[in-house]
Amino acid sequence: MEWLVLVGTVVSLLGLVGIIGCVIAVLRARRAGLTDAELRARLAPIVAMNIGALFVSVLGLMLVVIGLFLG
Repeated sequence: MEWLVLVGTVVSLLGLVGIIGCVIAVLRARRAGLTDAELRARLAPIVAMNIGALFVSVLGLMLVVIGLFLG
């Protein structure tokens, strides 16, 4: 089941890249000097992307754990 661990690691790293991308996007939005309403409007899709990236990362970690249990 080594392949399951490797696939889980890649999936988890993709989720981590997504989370880091969300952090960078939020930092750029905060530095833009927007009003409160504009900032909320810009952060709304970033929050959705962050939740998706977190979900992908959790799926990858679950694949790693399952691969370790089965291997």
